[in-house]
Amino acid sequence: MKLTTSLAQLLKEKKIALIVSLPENNWELARAAIESGVDAIKLHVNVEHRASGNHFYSTEAYRTEFHKIRSEFTGPLGIVPGGALESISEREMKELINCGFDYFSIYAHHMPGWMMSIDQMEKTFAISADYSFNILGNVKNMGITALEASIIPGEEYGFPLTFKDALAYQKLVQKVDVPVLVPSQRKLTPSDIPLLYQTGIKAIMLGAIVLGHDTQSIKKAVSSFRKAIDSL
Repeated sequence: MKLTTSLAQLLKEKKIALIVSLPENNWELARAAIESGVDAIKLHVNVEHRASGNHFYSTEAYRTEFHKIRSEFTGPLGIVPGGALESISEREMKELINCGFDYFSIYAHHMPGWMMSIDQMEKTFAISADYSFNILGNVKNMGITALEASIIPGEEYGFPLTFKDALAYQKLVQKVDVPVLVPSQRKLTPSDIPLLYQTGIKAIMLGAIVLGHDTQSIKKAVSSFRKAIDSL
C-alpha cells in the first residue's frame, strides 16, 4: 500500500494538521478517527499514560491491531515506543518499523542516543513542563522532523486554554527550526483553533482529554476540529 505523505510533508502542506493520540491501540477507535478526517495517528507501547489512565504493553500485545490500522490508513502513523529510558530497545524498534510506523514520538529525556541513527522512521521529540526553552534551538540538522510541546504541568491537565499558553507556544515556535505540535493537555475546543494558528504551530494532537474513550466521542471531537481547521 502506498502511503500518501510523510509527517514532514503533511506539516509543510497543511495550515494546521489534525493528529489523534488514541487512548487505546484499537482498530475501531482508529477507524472512527479516520472516517472523521484525521490527518495522522499516534499510538503507544510500554507507557503508563497519564491522560488516558491506560497502561500500554509491549509491541507483541498489539501487533495484529497495528497491522490492521496500517493496512487501512494511508497517512502518517506514529508511535510512542516507551515511557522511560529503560523501556526502549533496538529489537522492539525494529518490530515497530516492521509494523509500518512512519515516525516515533518520545520525550527527549527518554530517548537513547542510538535512536537518532534510525533511518526508517521520522523523528519527533517532546519536551515537558520542566524544560527550559533556552536549551532548545536548531534541531532540524540533527534529523528531527517536529517538536511536541507537552509543556502543561500535569496538575493543570484538562483546564481551558489560556492566552498565557498561547504565548508559550508562540515562544517555542520562535525558538526552534522545526514544526511545533501541540497536544491537548488543555481541554481544547474548536474555538481555540484560530488563536493556536496565530501562534505558528503546525499541528493539533487530540488526546484522551478531548477525544474521550469511545468511537462516538472520537467521531464527534475529530469532526468538530476538522471543520474548524478547514475554516481557517
